[in-house]
Amino acid sequence: MGERNVEEMKNEQGGSVVDEQHPYAFHVSGPRNVASPNWRDLINSSWKDGNYKRTVMACFIQAVYLLELDRQENRNAETALAPKWWIPFKYKLVEKLIDERDGSIYGAVLEWDRSAALADFVLMRPSGAPRAVLALRGTLLNRPTIRRDIEDDLRFLAWESLKGSVRFHGALKALDTIAEKYGSNNVCVAGHSLGAGFALQVGKALAKEGIFVEAHLFNPPSVSLATSLRNIGEKAGFAWNRFKSMLPSGSECPVPTEEVVKSISLGHKQWVPHLYVNNSDYICCSYTDSDGIADVNQVDKENILPSHGHLAGKLFVLSKGNQKFLEAHKLEQWWSDDLELQTAIHNSKLISRQLKSLYSLPPQQKQGRLQ
Repeated sequence: MGERNVEEMKNEQGGSVVDEQHPYAFHVSGPRNVASPNWRDLINSSWKDGNYKRTVMACFIQAVYLLELDRQENRNAETALAPKWWIPFKYKLVEKLIDERDGSIYGAVLEWDRSAALADFVLMRPSGAPRAVLALRGTLLNRPTIRRDIEDDLRFLAWESLKGSVRFHGALKALDTIAEKYGSNNVCVAGHSLGAGFALQVGKALAKEGIFVEAHLFNPPSVSLATSLRNIGEKAGFAWNRFKSMLPSGSECPVPTEEVVKSISLGHKQWVPHLYVNNSDYICCSYTDSDGIADVNQVDKENILPSHGHLAGKLFVLSKGNQKFLEAHKLEQWWSDDLELQTAIHNSKLISRQLKSLYSLPPQQKQGRLQ
């Protein structure tokens, strides 16, 4: 998931990397029409534009991919590729998430860089800009990290859960720490592919405690054996229920279950992750399977205020016809100049199932997190 061939991310000349020509240098492959924050953002913040926020979050995830590549290539501060992907947005690196088993970097915490902003006369953080972001990368297909990455890919494939992973606990601790420090309303978590799987699950873990952190999930994995087996079970259950409906029954009136009552009582307090999906990407395309009525003509719409089992999620779908898998799965598409999110589908069946457990019990609010 999130496969990135290291040979595609290198440009070697005489055994050294020429950063000016590197295909993953920010000025070569980064977004073209995204300006750095300036004094005008104090009046009309760019961060209030969903396209801008999506672009920056994708750039932060790209930075994590490049942090690992910089480590593998032994780049120093002068030749490193990763910093160019957060510096233009006035953020700084404060923590690397490192898998101690192989030394690989799988995530990073970026914080608003007040000093850099002041140097450009940005006197305060623009409205909507998070104080801190936890960014998580996907799989890298190269020897130093492939073993641990694939282990987690297989873990998700088998169980649709990453809770047994060392990286899950590291990511959860990092997210909980910055949420405690800055307040959940000032924090984002973002991930691509396998990293999106981690971001979804650590965000969900905090949401169960009443800590609602903004989440941006690019090409999140939806393919698993658990899903396939569940679908088989659902079909069998449907057949059995249909058979039972043909049998004589009493005049019992259905009574709302305790779970439904608790779910409804939660009202507007819901965690609403943002999911970015390409229809041609078989890893994440299951999210477009609708659960209920689908609105295929509305763009950038939100699955707001679920009721009777329809749970909240914000799903953005990119449709470009028949694309090759690697193209449809790449992170770079999400900051493309010609990006058009053509469809947003309400009541995604997969989102509803994944978030259902959030609303089965009232969240235990932690004080001081939501400001």
